[in-house]
Amino acid sequence: MNKVETIEEFYKAKNWLPENLRNEIGHFNVFRLEPFVGANARSVPYRRRDYFKITLVIGSGQVHYADKVVEVQKHALAFSNPQIPYSWEKRDQIQGGYFCIFTPAFFHQYGDLNQYAVFQPGGTPVIELTEEQTEKVKGVYERMLEEINSDYTHKYDVLRNLALELVHLALKAQPAAKYDKQTINASQRITSLFTELLERQFPIDNTHQKVQLRTAADFAGQLNIHVNHLNRAVKEVTEKTTSQLIAERILQEAKILLKHTAWTVSEIAYALGFTEVTHFNNFFKKHVPLSPLKFRNV
Repeated sequence: MNKVETIEEFYKAKNWLPENLRNEIGHFNVFRLEPFVGANARSVPYRRRDYFKITLVIGSGQVHYADKVVEVQKHALAFSNPQIPYSWEKRDQIQGGYFCIFTPAFFHQYGDLNQYAVFQPGGTPVIELTEEQTEKVKGVYERMLEEINSDYTHKYDVLRNLALELVHLALKAQPAAKYDKQTINASQRITSLFTELLERQFPIDNTHQKVQLRTAADFAGQLNIHVNHLNRAVKEVTEKTTSQLIAERILQEAKILLKHTAWTVSEIAYALGFTEVTHFNNFFKKHVPLSPLKFRNV
């Protein structure tokens, strides 16, 4: 897989390096999308970035997130984070838009962005917008552009609020969650901790990494709770079993590694915690169903 693109590399292409790029308050910037799209725009490689990005896309396009492909038919608001690799295709069909980028430190003292579904694994990172919603989002970006060019002392507080406004506009555009408010708090907290532990093992960036937590019992031990308690909480919140979620995440990473690295199947199997290549092959064929090599060559 291509190495992680740092925010410094993003600015290097623009021949400019902001002074506040790595200070303790974090970094934020906002841009119009037009210079980055169209027939003459360079392709964007499939890779992870070490910064967050929220993009308003006006026009159709195609975005690859992890092992999924999302078709944007009209307008969309797209969220990316350092955990998930992505790339945009068919960028000549994108008419314009805006995007803002920021480092994790920009929100560090103001809450965890991973609490929001648009930044969570398995969440919905691309939200199709109506014309009315698009106009609202464009208004937020115009306010960002105005604010970042102002001399106001607390402008980054305003920009932080505007970024959160985009998050909440996206969340409101999605179907409401259907969990029981009486029971979700404890179960949601346990599920969130489980998900964080699961995601912390990914992405696999080199062949020396190895997934250590593979079973519900492994995660329960790390969380210091009984495995049955973990299974009940996860099932209540996600409507899936703990084992299903673990398998889905390992399968997702397997697909990414098969399509976007030159690693052997043996190296991928070992990195994903399989002691035998045959075990990995059987696991993969059970879920796809293709052998890993056939999937790589499709």
